[in-house]
Amino acid sequence: MLRKDSTTFSIGEEPLGKVRGHDLELYLDVERPYPPMLRRPPYPESLETRREIEKHINELLDMDVIRKIGHNEIVGITTPVLITWQDSKSRLCEDSRALNNYTKADRYPIPKISHALYKLGKAKYMTKMDCMKGFQQNGIKPNSLKLLRIICHIGIYEYTRMQFGIKNAPAHFQRMMDKIFQEEIFEGWMVVYIYDIITYSEEWEDHVKYIDRVLNKSTPINLKISLKKCNFGQKELLSLGHKVPGLILAIDQNKVAAVPQKPVPNNIKEIQSFLVKLKDSESRYGATQTECLCLVWALGKPHYYLEGTVFEVYTDCTALRYLLNMKNNNRHMLRCQIAIQEYRGDITIIYKESKSHTNANDLRKWPLDNVKSNPAYDPELAAKIPIHFMEIDRRKNFRFSEWAPGSSTPESGDTGSEGK
Repeated sequence: MLRKDSTTFSIGEEPLGKVRGHDLELYLDVERPYPPMLRRPPYPESLETRREIEKHINELLDMDVIRKIGHNEIVGITTPVLITWQDSKSRLCEDSRALNNYTKADRYPIPKISHALYKLGKAKYMTKMDCMKGFQQNGIKPNSLKLLRIICHIGIYEYTRMQFGIKNAPAHFQRMMDKIFQEEIFEGWMVVYIYDIITYSEEWEDHVKYIDRVLNKSTPINLKISLKKCNFGQKELLSLGHKVPGLILAIDQNKVAAVPQKPVPNNIKEIQSFLVKLKDSESRYGATQTECLCLVWALGKPHYYLEGTVFEVYTDCTALRYLLNMKNNNRHMLRCQIAIQEYRGDITIIYKESKSHTNANDLRKWPLDNVKSNPAYDPELAAKIPIHFMEIDRRKNFRFSEWAPGSSTPESGDTGSEGK
């Protein structure tokens, strides 16, 4: 099947595809004369940066993504910027902030990642296909070419393909993909998130047919797929920043690798950063207000699971039980009350005291993986665990100290500072 549609796949340095009939057109919010902000001079660059820019310019010329032009009428011009990507290689981008500020927004909706992942819940087989260099498979309509030009030390160049960083590029590409695969999306076995195509099924025979249908639609319109970024017939898939192994959804560990490696805070500023210091307004919330805000936030995340479903909420805040019928002049409480009115009749708020919340996911109540090694279940072992103190004086000097059970309790005067 893959050999039959081999022309759909791009391997190595093959020419980019160009999807027919879906060229991008940009509209500006300003009339002539155009503001000077749309015409920027080149940034000063080092000799090494210039060499990198020249290398990328030559690659884009070979790929037919840009073309060199003379010094004719210039409406929008920007400067190239080098960024370092995940593989430590440089990428050529453009500072398109001024152009984006004056571009009329395309309001076509981009799917939510959470909604897309929800559809994969019961899948046994999944395939992910990635459109080769995404946006650059779309052309630019002639009247918009003059807006997409870059200037550097070797001349002025004009983009002939849609480029990353343009304000309406994601919306335009999503509309194109939805139009091309509207039948497959409607049938409920495909998810399209911009330039990621995911097919899923419970039966292997159906899965093979679905992949074949995607390739049969991609080939005639010249939509190229990057073979090295494809994963066919997987039972566990890494996509959209999440790991999807069948019925379980997990975060990609590469996305959270920095959390366990975060160093221990050594001063007040680092401690405040680690604890995420509250805003001034949030620090004045009462206990009940904070609990209400937590409930609104929690219901907002999985709302597509909860709509039309009878469910229960367990809380250790007894006042929260009366939230739906509460008569209160506090505007913050009223907003929380209004926010969950759509669940009236479906939601039941049940009080459960704190010590009974063994399933809480808060760091203060986070259970250890191995219950037998948990000091809370072994009094003899718990007596050997040292206790750490952090002491701060009026001048915000601090120190860490350790106290072993059985020894005398450390006194505040040991630090030589007053006003602890």
